[in-house]
Amino acid sequence: MPQEHLQDQVYAASINDPERFWKNQANNVYWHKKPSKALQRSSKHLKESNVTHEHWEWFADGEISTTYNCIDRHVVNGNGENVAICWDSPVTAQKEQYTYKQLLQEVEALAGVLREEGVEKGDVVLIYMPMIPAALFGMLAIARLGAIHSVVFGGFSSGALAQRIDASQPVAILTASCGIEGAKKPMQYKSMIEGAIHRSSFKPSKTIVWQREQLRWDPILKEEGQRNWQRLVKSAKNRGLKTDAVPIKSGDGLYIIYTSGTTGLPKGVVRSAGGHAVGLNFSIKYLFGVHGPGDVMFTASDVGWVVGHSYIVYAPLLAGATTVLFEGKPIGTPDASTFWRIVEEYRVTTMFTAPTALRAIRRDDGDNEFLEARGRNGALRTLRALFLAGERSEPSIVQMYQNLLTEHCAPGAMVVDNWWSSESGSPISGIALSPSSGLDLSSEERPKPLRIKPGSAGKAMPGFDVRVVDDEGKEVKRGEMGNIVMAMPLAPTAFTTLWEDEERFYRGYLKRFDGKWIDTGDAGLMDEEGYISIMARADDVINVAAHRFSTGAIEQAITTHPSIAEAAVVGIPDALKGHLPFAFVTLSMHHHHEPAVTDDELLASVQRLVREQIGAIASLGGMIQGKAMIPKTRSGKTLRRVLRELIENATHDEFDKEVSVPSTIEDRSAVNVAREKVREYFRVKGKDLHKATEARAKL
Repeated sequence: MPQEHLQDQVYAASINDPERFWKNQANNVYWHKKPSKALQRSSKHLKESNVTHEHWEWFADGEISTTYNCIDRHVVNGNGENVAICWDSPVTAQKEQYTYKQLLQEVEALAGVLREEGVEKGDVVLIYMPMIPAALFGMLAIARLGAIHSVVFGGFSSGALAQRIDASQPVAILTASCGIEGAKKPMQYKSMIEGAIHRSSFKPSKTIVWQREQLRWDPILKEEGQRNWQRLVKSAKNRGLKTDAVPIKSGDGLYIIYTSGTTGLPKGVVRSAGGHAVGLNFSIKYLFGVHGPGDVMFTASDVGWVVGHSYIVYAPLLAGATTVLFEGKPIGTPDASTFWRIVEEYRVTTMFTAPTALRAIRRDDGDNEFLEARGRNGALRTLRALFLAGERSEPSIVQMYQNLLTEHCAPGAMVVDNWWSSESGSPISGIALSPSSGLDLSSEERPKPLRIKPGSAGKAMPGFDVRVVDDEGKEVKRGEMGNIVMAMPLAPTAFTTLWEDEERFYRGYLKRFDGKWIDTGDAGLMDEEGYISIMARADDVINVAAHRFSTGAIEQAITTHPSIAEAAVVGIPDALKGHLPFAFVTLSMHHHHEPAVTDDELLASVQRLVREQIGAIASLGGMIQGKAMIPKTRSGKTLRRVLRELIENATHDEFDKEVSVPSTIEDRSAVNVAREKVREYFRVKGKDLHKATEARAKL
């Protein structure tokens, strides 16, 4: 029988004895008051629902300052001259670097400014910022005061912003004069902020504006509480104004992050300070292999998303490493070489991005000429790992990049898919690059990471007791698809409630399985070795003649076609089988040199792949080909629900019926492109489709 891998041993230790495991990890951060125990279990009774459910809290009697752990302790330990932040902005042709000592000076002064502007411990401050260093200063300064930040993605509409103002009731807003999206012109924030405040019932008393030279916020309306950020900080520095870190209780909130709100009003996920610091400090070392000075992490996300909170800002700084803050896009700023330039220029050791970004790069540089050119020169040898999350990573793209990393990057470099959410705060599953970080082992005892399985998101991470259950909440056999759930308690980085809405926490995450499991809303399977595959959101599972198929599995089969770069699969109503899979596909640009195929020929070849890899019963009910028609959220998630609504409307000849489009959408024009493609498809093939459906119904 093969020896159990260390990652499995560490995981078992965290599940079997969470008290001992996490108390040991708590020793790796600085506490203003050390906790006496790690885990405190209790229960909560909800009057409205008349139910009692399990509750838990990590390091309940401890007191901590996240900002002190991210900055001060590194300066105190003699690492103040190490680089904390590298800002790279191809959209403005600007670059800046900040050492830990310089970062401390900026955050101390800004915290003093915020205190003078009325921000106190426990207050909420909303941040609406582009990807500039000031956004990080703001997050850390708010935390320094013991206040709570709520970052809203810069560029959200005033309506979406107003929702979040009313929900979190911030005493102040930190913002900038403009944001810059890719190659587009600067987008002014003034109308967004002022419009949101006008629309919201709660009125923040102060708006502090970072003036950017690309587009200024004029005029600054002092009578409406607007302030010039740079002037306030300059005055504070001239006066020697500094603010010490304010410790808060471990269970107090560090930040609120609102989920994407693709259905209904956004949910405010609350992150507890103590568990967040301990869990992130552990994960950055254990999973990502980032241990401190000399390590450089490049997370190509945005601080408005949970990935940005955790792995642009807090985790790298907790470790004392260098974080790269990137204001640009994977393509178009200026081209598909941008990511590889960043790796070379900053000697990146760990990179984290979304599969969506790699698909975009593959469309523009399908032969990987940009990566290969730098790789041949040895410029990418520092890169030890490429992490992927945000959307399911199809095996073809994982294997392609694994081959490239093996050839051009550090020895043993890996592509690591991982799965998590705003609610979890850190990866729920993955492959640990440094599994010995979970135990006290000497360097010579450190094993190699587990092998990757393309298409899988790795194994469960310490503290996350992951199960797969049927719709009744009963665990299914290994290898069978079902609902992905977790037993309580969750790992320390995860939420324990929603912002001022315990009832909604219960209804949204516990009620479906009668309080036994936390429902992730994802569907997938766990194989015999414990590898987890996330196949789709639970509501994206398609029922075909009583057989459940995940959109992810079908998309995976489709994208093995060499001419297809991306696919989104939804269900189309069928009178006989209930639903049939229907695909939207985008072709790879680099296959223009191959012989052209008609749509019918392409569909036939794709059908063969689906039948071979999944089975004839999963055959597509139709396929639409086109560019810029697959809508996504700004964090890279495919909005299949929007495509599904368009298809369902079309089957009833309601082509112009409005569909529900979330405020988080990246490009609303994609919905219009998809609508016209659907209209064209049903005009040309709709009659045949209806006839085929009716014929099957008569059989």
